[in-house]
Amino acid sequence: MQMEWSQPQVQGDLVSPRAGHAGISIDEMWYIVGGGDNNNGCPETLALNMSKLVWSTLTTLKERHPLASEGLSICSAIIDGGKYLVAFGGYNGKYNNEVFVMKLKPRDLSHPKIFQSPAAAAAAASVTAAYALAKSEKLDFPQIIDLNFNGVENNVPKKDINLEINAIKEEKVVLESSIDEARAENSRLREKIDELKSNHTELSKELQSVQSQLISERSRCFKLEAQIAELQKMLESLESIENEVQILRRQKSALEQEMEVSSTQQQGSGGVWRWIAGGT
Repeated sequence: MQMEWSQPQVQGDLVSPRAGHAGISIDEMWYIVGGGDNNNGCPETLALNMSKLVWSTLTTLKERHPLASEGLSICSAIIDGGKYLVAFGGYNGKYNNEVFVMKLKPRDLSHPKIFQSPAAAAAAASVTAAYALAKSEKLDFPQIIDLNFNGVENNVPKKDINLEINAIKEEKVVLESSIDEARAENSRLREKIDELKSNHTELSKELQSVQSQLISERSRCFKLEAQIAELQKMLESLESIENEVQILRRQKSALEQEMEVSSTQQQGSGGVWRWIAGGT
């Protein structure tokens, strides 16, 4: 038989075009992670049931999530009898070095979870400490939602139940540790807040003192401005008085000159009469 490519009809969820994605097949499922169109990364994690040719969207991540990248790698791993998808790397504007895992189980729930590597979990713990993952060097696999791509609920073996119970217990220990860290961080923050409140109280007192000093200085300034206005009025009145004095001085000088002229004339007329009287 000649080997040829054919294009079968597929059904299910709409799949956006992408390149640079990672894919791996496990049993009858083909898993697609990441990829992009050279402008935006694809946040959907997809699975194609190859026996039924039906696409399913397992989960949709937030924008700029490290898994919404081009060029990442993906592989499968079996740990304690459980099947996992393991993803690493990729580029979505920056190169990523986080490790993400997803545990696959026969039951299908609507919101499968993805768990990050310890390094990225430690960064997340500083922001959401109460919900942070473990910071140990060993990769912890908390409770992960099961997937059933056939749409039929299967019976879960007892071994899987025990594994899930142990995973839940481990997750509980991790969350309790994270809660203790969050409480300690809250205690430190409260101490800082109390210190800031104390500093704020002292600064408020200093501000009130400075404000009262400013009020008293403003009052003094108003008084000085009033005194300056009065002095200006006095200076204006003194200028008018000085002008009047100058006028009086000129008048006095004119009167004195007139008096001197009059006295000289009187002395001259008196001498003529004496000469006349002596001649007789």
